[in-house]
Amino acid sequence: PGFENLTMGYNKYLRPYFGGEPVQIAMSLDIASISSISESDMDYTATIYLRQRWTDPRLVFHGNKSFTLDARLVELLWVPDTYIVESKRSFLHDVTVGNRLIRLFSNGTILYALRITTTVACNMDLSKYPMDTQTCRLQLESWGYDENDVIFTWLRGNDSVHGIEKLRLSQYTVERYYTLVSKSQQETGRYPRLTLQFELRRNVLYFILETYVPSTLLVMLSWVSFWITLDSVPARTCIGVTTVLSMTTLMIGSRSSLSKTNCFIKAIDVYLGICFSFIFGALVEYAVAHYSSSQKCVAKGPREGPANELTKEMEEANITNILNNSITNYKQKISFTSIEISSDDVNCGDLTMKTHQKIKYVLRKKMNRIISYFTIQNPSNVDHYSKLLFPLFFMLVNVFYWAYYLYF
Repeated sequence: PGFENLTMGYNKYLRPYFGGEPVQIAMSLDIASISSISESDMDYTATIYLRQRWTDPRLVFHGNKSFTLDARLVELLWVPDTYIVESKRSFLHDVTVGNRLIRLFSNGTILYALRITTTVACNMDLSKYPMDTQTCRLQLESWGYDENDVIFTWLRGNDSVHGIEKLRLSQYTVERYYTLVSKSQQETGRYPRLTLQFELRRNVLYFILETYVPSTLLVMLSWVSFWITLDSVPARTCIGVTTVLSMTTLMIGSRSSLSKTNCFIKAIDVYLGICFSFIFGALVEYAVAHYSSSQKCVAKGPREGPANELTKEMEEANITNILNNSITNYKQKISFTSIEISSDDVNCGDLTMKTHQKIKYVLRKKMNRIISYFTIQNPSNVDHYSKLLFPLFFMLVNVFYWAYYLYF
């Protein structure tokens, strides 16, 4: 029979079984490619072959043959109003003609296939970047027909999706995928929805070679200064400043690729921050050791001055005590009738320590004792301990870092 006879009296504006049972639409997908996955825009772009099957009793004809019709005849038939949920941009390929297929079977079954390229939003959690695993979805839903009009089903369950296991992506590996059937509750009703959910695991090897290894080597380079003597100021300062600047450049470069997601504290940012802290700590360690060494050298000479002053003060105190005792004894043994010697007539102010000098001496002694607690007695020991403590702490931090981000 001709197609004109089949469509005679056919109303494309009414669905099959209009006013009766819902139309069952079985779908299958072929994932041709996933061209890009963008962390900055949080989306992915995929090219898919969408195939939909349903039965329209108005198109039944005798025989057991099937006919492939011109794609332009789709304008004469009723087709489902399927759309891609969370799609940002989509287009139907039209080279050399519109990439659509219509195949009609004798029992009234219609196969409608489309080739679509779509950019779909994918909410990503980048807190473990680049050791993250992202879960993205491709959802198909009916726009106008609710569950009373159409029912969506996968043609063969998980086997309805092909091609995704063969994908070769630049940064990701497809871990697993599965299909779901659900309903979407909207204000206008409940609509059928099919979901393809797939997990993408990022390949971390590139980031290890690009970021982790260089940053670790920079930290190890900063430890070289511990084996250089404190007197080599230009050498140690050059190593410290150079490693700090190199680490800063590495941090800026790692964040430039994700300029729009800087609000996330990512795993790679944590590691770079740790490395920067160790490099900066090595520079500060030299500053502390060199300052302590210079202070020790300066303090060797002037220490004799306070000791002499203390000796002089003690001698003055002893002389004063002797004079006071002598005057007292003299007053007791000698008495004059007309002249009375009183202790008030003896001016001992020039012989005794003034009160404020005593207070100054006591405070100075206390301050020297407090400062001695925070003074490094042997500055060379700072480098000696740093040779052991810096690598040890860095190894411990690495153990906790990789254990947390890989297994938790």
